[in-house]
Amino acid sequence: MSDKIQRFSLENLHVRGEWVSLKATWKEIQKTADYPEPLRHVLGEALAAISLLAESLKFDGSLILQIRGTQPVTMLVVQASSEGTVRAIAHWNGELANNATFNELFGAGTMVISVENNPKPGQNKGERYQSLVSLDGETLADCLKEYFAQSEQLSTRLWLAADDECVAGLMLQSLPSDNEPDIKDDQEGWSHASILADTLKNEELLTLDAQELLHRLYHEEDLRLYDEKPIKFKCTCSQEKINNAVYSLGEIEAIELVKEQGAINVDCEFCNKKYTLDNIDVTRIFAEKESFSLPNTNSDGPKTIH
Repeated sequence: MSDKIQRFSLENLHVRGEWVSLKATWKEIQKTADYPEPLRHVLGEALAAISLLAESLKFDGSLILQIRGTQPVTMLVVQASSEGTVRAIAHWNGELANNATFNELFGAGTMVISVENNPKPGQNKGERYQSLVSLDGETLADCLKEYFAQSEQLSTRLWLAADDECVAGLMLQSLPSDNEPDIKDDQEGWSHASILADTLKNEELLTLDAQELLHRLYHEEDLRLYDEKPIKFKCTCSQEKINNAVYSLGEIEAIELVKEQGAINVDCEFCNKKYTLDNIDVTRIFAEKESFSLPNTNSDGPKTIH
């Protein structure tokens, strides 16, 4: 199992954590675009981060981290599902300097973390929650640290790494102390666990498995390692969603597009899959319109229709 996530706990320190490593998934995502090195690095870190965040939450649906930048990177989106699947994409303009910093990539951008729950029986849409995250930090991990400081009562930190072959991450979260479980973290245990994690090198994070890495860091602690879980790349695009997207254009506009171009071509930017709908397809979609509902454009991901 090359792509996996694994939970652990440092029981004597009142700290829990997760470790993730993605290789095959990362290679699949890199096939969709020729990302410049600094953007590829941040996209990989974001992929590791969203995997760790999704594993730490209880939800049924999708968790999305989206950065809307100014220049030169205009958009970065990573998404993880409660079923252990992930996908990612980024858009940029022009050439990027190899030494471009996180802040230089996104400019005066904003980050949003969203939870989109699957609809319950009888509902068209599930509940959706959003949190705005400042981009004031020098790295993605810094920004997420601030996000947790604002949104969580418990201290949380991430260590992220990415290269061409692998992305990996480590997350620590303090648990309530035994003496005051509803008030504060066990600060002494948290500080000790964090200081040890700060000695971690990117090479170790990218090359070591969870057991060896955690043993190096916490061999003197009461470490409990849980069963690993698989993660895989999966795009959520489908013919049904494409049909819904065409239906949302309206019948007159859809028919005009077919007349002008001979067909409607829809490209999924997450996986590069191409869909083509001719006049017969468009006629069928609107003849069966009662079978289709308008798409949730927030979760289906960016598509190009032409």
